[in-house]
Amino acid sequence: MIIAFGDSTTAPREGAEIFTVQLARRFQDTQLSFINRGLPGDTTTAARARFDEDVRRESPEVLILQFGINDSAVDVWKTPPETASRVSLDDYEGNLRFFIEEMLAMGKEVILMTPNQLRWTLETRALYGRSPYDVSDDSGFTRILESYAGVVRRLAREYTIPLVDVFALYDLWEKEASRGCSELMLDGMHPNTLGHTLVADAIETILRGRDKSL
Repeated sequence: MIIAFGDSTTAPREGAEIFTVQLARRFQDTQLSFINRGLPGDTTTAARARFDEDVRRESPEVLILQFGINDSAVDVWKTPPETASRVSLDDYEGNLRFFIEEMLAMGKEVILMTPNQLRWTLETRALYGRSPYDVSDDSGFTRILESYAGVVRRLAREYTIPLVDVFALYDLWEKEASRGCSELMLDGMHPNTLGHTLVADAIETILRGRDKSL
């Protein structure tokens, strides 16, 4: 059993075939099963409260972890506006370490994923289009998130565990396709089917490399 544990970019979403659905189809002739435990609006701090029920109790062979968009968000739309991320970078790192170390202590495997990039839309500009975000920059909605992606990369190196660098995959796709990565998203934030396919491709490579019989 493989559990995908994350926020709304992991969770099922109307209008997109998410990566766990794609992977279940690709591995339908194997013993692998995929359970999605993505929860819209979730942060790593909130996810710790549901870890026992949604992950530990299930005792998956592999846990796929993807958080960061909600953790990094600065809610400038509030009155008065927030000035700091919902979850600090240090707390974000501590929460990810908790998930990783709990799984490793159980003798299980972890696949880390960086959050995907964000792009401005009319809706996100209306909510977040002010400092510390930069609406004059096409990537200005993703700048804070970039440091959270960096934490994920560093933890993958430290624990020597597989990494799907979704953030970097979006850059690579832009370069190779000569198109904007907004085309990988439904709404400037949540991946569409193509965005999820990039993730499914990368995870499939890791899983087949892990077990040559698959």
